[in-house]
Parts: sequence; structure tokens; C-alpha cells
Amino acid sequence: MTWTAPEVTPADEPLLGAERPMLEAWLDRHRATFLANCAGLTGEQLALESAPPSNLSLLGLIRHLTDVERVWFRRRLAGEDVQGLYSVPGRSGGAFEGLDPSRAEAEYAALGAEIIESRAAAAGRDLDDTFVHERAGETSVRWLYIHLIEEYAQHNGHADLIRERIDGRTNK
Repeated sequence: MTWTAPEVTPADEPLLGAERPMLEAWLDRHRATFLANCAGLTGEQLALESAPPSNLSLLGLIRHLTDVERVWFRRRLAGEDVQGLYSVPGRSGGAFEGLDPSRAEAEYAALGAEIIESRAAAAGRDLDDTFVHERAGETSVRWLYIHLIEEYAQHNGHADLIRERIDGRTNK
């Protein structure tokens, strides 16, 4: 049986409430929106390049977002000694290279695992708590949430277009 990415339904975002729960809910909504764009696709479909010569694909975005979650929350915020799983030191774009459709299920699961780790890394930290970013300096947890929402929002736009190109499905 061929694996396909599971169906995901993004929750409605809160319209009122305290800042922290709103930021967490918006980030989770963007995470779910991205995964919804992958839903029902096989590894081969997830690995399809959107518009050659660009190597942008949903599987590449899965891998990229896995590294984004891992590096921002675990390495930078929590100070864990971890590196990106797919990035190539000194070069951008490694997550989009050497894709193996037969690994799509495991790589999809890796993103889910990193999201869980990200939530754990941020739990109990105040939005005003800070960590040191190697290039930017002192950075707040609030900024981190806003940055990740921005990161997912940007890639959700890419994912919408890639998905429509694959099978015509849109999340409008």
C-alpha cells in the first residue's frame, strides 16, 4: 500500500484572548495549514518540483520546516546541541536536494516530532525571555513566535501554488 500524507484540518484562529495563547494558536494554525496542503499526496507527489529549474517541492518544504523548527526552538531557544537534519553547512537549499520519495513518510513524521519538541522547548518560557541568536544577538521568545508565523505563512503561499499545480486542489 502506498503511503499518503494524512488529512489535516486547521483550527480556527482565536479572535480574542491573551497574547501567548494567540501566538501559539496562530503558529499551530499555520503549521496545520501547511500540512493540509500535503494531505492525500504520495511521496512521489510531495517530491515533485514545482516549476523547474526551481527545485521547490512540498517534500523539500517539509524538510526545510523540520530544520526551521529544530534550529530555532531546540538549538537557539533551548540551547540543545543539535543541527539541522537536512541543511548543508555554509549553503542554503540543502533541504530541497537529494529528495527520496520513499522517505516521505519518515520525513513527514520528523516534522511532526520537531513540532512537539518545539512546543516543549517554549513551554514555561515567558514571551519576554531572551536567547542569543548567533547573528542577530539577544532575541525574545515573542519575536521567535512572530518569526515562525511569518516563516510558515510565506511557505504556505508556496505550498498553495505547488499543491494546485500537482492536482488542482486549493485550500481557498
